[in-house]
Amino acid sequence: MKSSFNIFHYLNLDADLDDFNIIHSTIEKDIVFKGTNLWILVFAIIVASVGLNMNSTAVIIGAMLISPLMGPINGMGYSIATFNFPLFRTAVKNFSFAVIASLIASTAYFAISPVSNAHSELLARTSPTIYDVLIAFFGGSAGIIAISSKQKGNVLPGVAIATALMPPLCTAGYGLATLQFNYFFGAFYLFTINTVFIALSSVAIAQILKFPITTLVNPEQKRTVNRWISAIILITIIPSIYFGYGLVQNEKFSQNASALINSINVLDGNYLLDHKISSGNKTITLFFVGNSLSENQIDLIYEKAKIFKIDSSKIVIKQGLSLGDKKGSETENLKLEINRLNEELRQKDKMLDQEETLKHSGNQLLNELKALFPTINSCAYSESVIYSKEKADSAKIGILILKTAQPKLKNAEKDKIREWITNRIPGKRTEVYFD
Repeated sequence: MKSSFNIFHYLNLDADLDDFNIIHSTIEKDIVFKGTNLWILVFAIIVASVGLNMNSTAVIIGAMLISPLMGPINGMGYSIATFNFPLFRTAVKNFSFAVIASLIASTAYFAISPVSNAHSELLARTSPTIYDVLIAFFGGSAGIIAISSKQKGNVLPGVAIATALMPPLCTAGYGLATLQFNYFFGAFYLFTINTVFIALSSVAIAQILKFPITTLVNPEQKRTVNRWISAIILITIIPSIYFGYGLVQNEKFSQNASALINSINVLDGNYLLDHKISSGNKTITLFFVGNSLSENQIDLIYEKAKIFKIDSSKIVIKQGLSLGDKKGSETENLKLEINRLNEELRQKDKMLDQEETLKHSGNQLLNELKALFPTINSCAYSESVIYSKEKADSAKIGILILKTAQPKLKNAEKDKIREWITNRIPGKRTEVYFD
């Protein structure tokens, strides 16, 4: 029982809770967007836009640290939790003004920027998922707890980075400036997720900490507010779950596709020169060079695709330079030579592995034979090739030489050993000799 009380003591937030009037003043002050706050916001938007434009993560992080956008979002959550509707209207008005100003600034920047390509930092802000919901909610929870604490600390800069409010707004501005509305809607949806769940985390923490309600509220108003909160959560979270499921499926496909590609790098004189994995439409493009792929080799690729749960109809096989083609570029020829050398090394490694296996095979046979025929005290096993004048081809055979102690084995025992060896090494002709 004592340990239970200790746990609650460590989890208790009341000891560090600041005075409610100070918390209210802090949140109310951060809601306002004019003068200093407005200029800081515009400059932060420009900095973030430059960072996205140049694909610079460090610059984007710097812009997120500068941004004052968290203030009105926390204000909306706090005012909902305390049913302070005049403060809520003020927070919404200031937040809307800040969003519009940010979109105008980012759109203007990207409209005049000479660099218009979408880099990875931009693209990362166009496909929100359920994971962004979790980041926004728990990041926002950390933020409102820090605001409510006497110590404050340096939590808010970390929350600003984690929840990433600025980059989506800038990406939305990029979509407007370049008339790529899929970028605009994807990025603005991510911004909406962050806004809604940061605000909801503020509502939850404010209720847990029992922030005082200073206005008269009837039960019907409370029910209305709760219904609106539930509706907003559902509208925001359902698409993110769908996108999150798609992200997981794409990741699985990419992993399976990589495993398939690793298993078909070399196919009897054909080498996988290049490949392209498109997780969005679940397709794999394979570019082979070397001898032309046979039907059996193509079927082998499709069979392996089934093992990795990949639809064979989604595999596109392209064949390029042939080994006999003299028109290939120097780069392609060099790649072919590297692949040929890799294949030779693979074959040599295979031969060494077989030799090592043969060494262990002889020892294993000796141990098994001694248990059945105690007079056998040594064994030599190897593989060789037998050639015949009557046949043009050659065949591999196993050669087993057994040495016995006195008394020597009888013919009946020798026949039993030969029969045992035939069953022990099926599918391979093995000659047994006795010394």
